[in-house]
Amino acid sequence: MSQPWLVVGLGNPGPTYDGTRHNVGAMVVDELCRRAGEKLSSARAQRAETARTRIGPAGIGVPSAQAEQVVLMRSRTYMNDSGIAVRKVADFAHIRPDHVIVVHDEIDLDLGRMRLKLGGGDNGHNGLKSIRAHLRTGDFLRVRVGVGRPPGRQDAADYVLGHFSSREKPQVELQVALAADAVEAIVSTGLEQAQNRFNS
Repeated sequence: MSQPWLVVGLGNPGPTYDGTRHNVGAMVVDELCRRAGEKLSSARAQRAETARTRIGPAGIGVPSAQAEQVVLMRSRTYMNDSGIAVRKVADFAHIRPDHVIVVHDEIDLDLGRMRLKLGGGDNGHNGLKSIRAHLRTGDFLRVRVGVGRPPGRQDAADYVLGHFSSREKPQVELQVALAADAVEAIVSTGLEQAQNRFNS
């Protein structure tokens, strides 16, 4: 049996944080659940909400011999403790770090841009820092979704906890859909082909 995948959408739990820049990763997992026709359910002992599906050449949620098993996940911890939940879910589902895909906000990329990569540092992102610490490696896949830099002298932490403006929302919806496409492509065609298609 092939190694399953874990797709982690980073964000903070609770309605207060819905639609904030820091939760764009969680928005991508929500979109993947919608496409798969699955709902996240609480895995209390794992401090996460998870759903199981398959991704293959025919798309997400379509059974086929080539389809890969995928666990979709949102943490029930706050961003700074994301690694606790990621480690619990990965251990429970026997998923190696090289089959973990973390979708997260990236202030060093403009809104509308995206980068897919394997490994690297945390670049000041507390969610990535926590995951690196708890997996004891940085060698997991990342889908970096651009949210742009804070204007003027606004603190970066305040900026990412802010909501997208009404003017930005149409572009955010498009970017979330593209990031979900990118996750599907990584699983079904591999990182290199997905990078060629989606890196911008």
